[in-house]
Amino acid sequence: MTSSLTRSTCPYCGVGCGITVHRTGTRNAMLAGDEAHPANRGRLCSKGSMLGETIGLEGRLLHPIVNGERVSWAQAINEVAARFSKTIRDHGPDSVAFYVSGQLLTEDYFVANKLMKGFIGSGNIDTNSRLCMSSAVAGHKRAFGEDVVPGCYEDFEEADLVVLVGSNTAWCHPILYQRLLAARARRGTRIIVIDPRRTPTCDEADLHLPIRPGADLRLFNALLCELADRGATNNDYVREHTIGMAQSLITARQDHASMSETAKACGISEAALETFITWFAQTPRAVTAFSMGINQSSSGVDQVNAIINCHLLTGRVGLPGMGPFSITGQPNAMGGREVGGLANQLAAHLDFTPSDCELLGRFWSVDRLACKPGLKAVDLFEAIHSDKIKALWVMATNPAVSLPDANRVRSALEKCEFVVLSDCMERTDTAQYADVLLPAAAWGEKEGTVTNSERRISRQRAFLDLPGEAKPDWQIICDIASAMGFQRGFAYGSPADIFREHAALSGFENGGRRVFDIGGLAHISDVEYDDIKPFQWPLAFDAASGTKRLFADGRFATPDQRACFVPVSEAQTDHVNTPDFPLMLNTGRTRDQWHTMSRTGLSATLSAHEVEPIADIHPEDGLAAKIDDGGLAILETPHGRGVFRARYCERQRKGSVFAPIHWSDVNAAQSVVGRLVHPVCDPISGQPAFKHSALRLKPARPFWKAFMLSSDMINVTKADYWSRSRIKGGYLHELAALDAAIPMPGLADYISCDLPAGEIVEMNDASQGVFRQARLEQGRLTHCLFATRAGTLPPRDWLVTLLDQNDLDEGKRRWLLAGRPAGEATGEGHLVCACMGVRSQKIIVAIEEGHLTNVREVGEATGAGTNCGSCRSDIRKLLDNMQKDAAA
Repeated sequence: MTSSLTRSTCPYCGVGCGITVHRTGTRNAMLAGDEAHPANRGRLCSKGSMLGETIGLEGRLLHPIVNGERVSWAQAINEVAARFSKTIRDHGPDSVAFYVSGQLLTEDYFVANKLMKGFIGSGNIDTNSRLCMSSAVAGHKRAFGEDVVPGCYEDFEEADLVVLVGSNTAWCHPILYQRLLAARARRGTRIIVIDPRRTPTCDEADLHLPIRPGADLRLFNALLCELADRGATNNDYVREHTIGMAQSLITARQDHASMSETAKACGISEAALETFITWFAQTPRAVTAFSMGINQSSSGVDQVNAIINCHLLTGRVGLPGMGPFSITGQPNAMGGREVGGLANQLAAHLDFTPSDCELLGRFWSVDRLACKPGLKAVDLFEAIHSDKIKALWVMATNPAVSLPDANRVRSALEKCEFVVLSDCMERTDTAQYADVLLPAAAWGEKEGTVTNSERRISRQRAFLDLPGEAKPDWQIICDIASAMGFQRGFAYGSPADIFREHAALSGFENGGRRVFDIGGLAHISDVEYDDIKPFQWPLAFDAASGTKRLFADGRFATPDQRACFVPVSEAQTDHVNTPDFPLMLNTGRTRDQWHTMSRTGLSATLSAHEVEPIADIHPEDGLAAKIDDGGLAILETPHGRGVFRARYCERQRKGSVFAPIHWSDVNAAQSVVGRLVHPVCDPISGQPAFKHSALRLKPARPFWKAFMLSSDMINVTKADYWSRSRIKGGYLHELAALDAAIPMPGLADYISCDLPAGEIVEMNDASQGVFRQARLEQGRLTHCLFATRAGTLPPRDWLVTLLDQNDLDEGKRRWLLAGRPAGEATGEGHLVCACMGVRSQKIIVAIEEGHLTNVREVGEATGAGTNCGSCRSDIRKLLDNMQKDAAA
């Protein structure tokens, strides 16, 4: 690798931001947003900005491991190939399965799907995109005839109204959100947010509809009826380009008898409902963007079609500033769909029809192509319990944490006769169940393409050397395929070879029948592949460039080229609350973390925002359950139990509790939210309903609580509640005992080094139940433990700064066990702005000294909130609190 500029793409959300990289060392690089990339135009969110903190080798899987022993690649490949081949011979091709990931590049995805469906001959390959995007896929296919997002990001900037549904865009897709806010500043765009929670996205909205969880379908059916009744229908468009409107309206009216009844059923005011409908009816340039809050539901597909129905009725599809828009959760969820990564689809947007199967079989020259869909994610793991699946290969994902009813998933992994995991990290919750671990390349080490939410294909490029014996996923898959006897179909020399075949397949006997077509790139050279600029598909053989918007001419991918209205109505679901479980669990992402934190958890900056697994609880629900604000709460569902730090949050809808998806057994003791989520799925898409699980709350009264700072990773299992987060110079561990039999710990209980070799300072007040101990080696703080039975613990922020200092002076050593510097009550405060590294105390001082009154002034004074803007809600909260204190 050279130190020259490398252009790549961010590995996080589906916005698909471009990144420029200057390598500065073996595992170091300077990263910035790519100003030439159309998706982000130089901006990066907090996660993208901190990618440089995550490219080290901490925790990496660097060598193949079989049954706990390091082996050669040849041994590992032969073991996997032999076990899969024997399983297929003994039990048939449907006895094996792959579970893959939106973290794979399109080229990796292509060969994985080709191996399973084309050469093994089973449909049993599914992806974690099933958990986030499959309801959108099914909705697109029902309405448009193909899984196609019609619009582009520029529509957010050209719209006069943007409706954000079930999407905390400010946190989960912040660069796209900032593009929207910049457009609003120019053209006065109205923003409506539909979400049960008052998320940071709502802070900039002109209207927030805090609807009852699960009421989205009823709301959009009401919109459809009112648009028709108020004359907002585009009659010519509906007559010439659609079918099914009449029946859809009849069905929708079952949910909408009157404005007052609908408002009551949705849990919002009639005035708010009227404003929403009036604005939508009167604003031709309207975009409705939806994400997990719509998709992750037992009626997710119907909800997607309810949204699309409203756009079809008004003819607002595929035109500038108009259209339904699915915001993708993962960087390559769409690329995986292009190559058939879902169990119910074939490559190149082909389906399991006889004609499509025959076409693909001819293209690949195979006679064993899978002729029926495979098992979707939840069913796939359930099939292990029923002995239908006997061998499983998991690629680049962590189903032991991320799937619903995770305890059931773990027992499936335990039961499965043979489990392979290819991943870049050695310690994951899923890894403990694997018979074979295969070291895969990580971001920055691999070459290929990804497709973002607007159908834009971009390159990910390597700028780091492959560490240890790690290999790119495509190469691992091809090596195992060859060892299984399928050399003919997997003789690729590079990702460019795979991409050319992928492109050729998309155009093969297409003739405009399928919208997905990148056949224009089927014959590009290696040099041209290396130099691919971001483009939007389709890009057919005779096209000069990619395509921004689709269906503007009213011709769709259906047999009669008409879009389909889909009749949908609100149905009763089986996640109804009961007296034993009176609340609702809602799950999702936090601002600065990603999936199960195997990457973002390596960043001290990103980890500083939320150092523990926190459950947001409405104060009335917290008080009713006798849970203290800041105390520990037990969250129980019929499927599992978890312990979280409780945070009173008036933005949280009463009756609903929000918990993050990121924590695993690697970084917390009892906080895997997947263990709590029910396995109810949408009957069409198979997507789990992560947003609605029946829940009850209980207080957890610790017999003691503590925190520990350490310069190295330590085993903290002596505490039955613990969490671990990365800090500069080491780790922060939060600890508590929920069992009276667990004694209050000392450093010797947790660190394995010889204590007498270092200097120990200690304060022990048995009468008050307070114990504090620190260890220094050659003047450097390496460990400290603060524990109490009933009192309060000091802030962590000042102590954290000491852990990163080489030599503590006498003053700092004197105040070490006090937990604060001399004469100060606090240190720098909690991290507010990850991008600019600004903490709360700096903002507070700036507000006080500058008499600042708004977020813009705080940004000018401190830099906070001036990059991706996802911290503006936290800045606003500080301003509000200080204004309340001043008025008191």
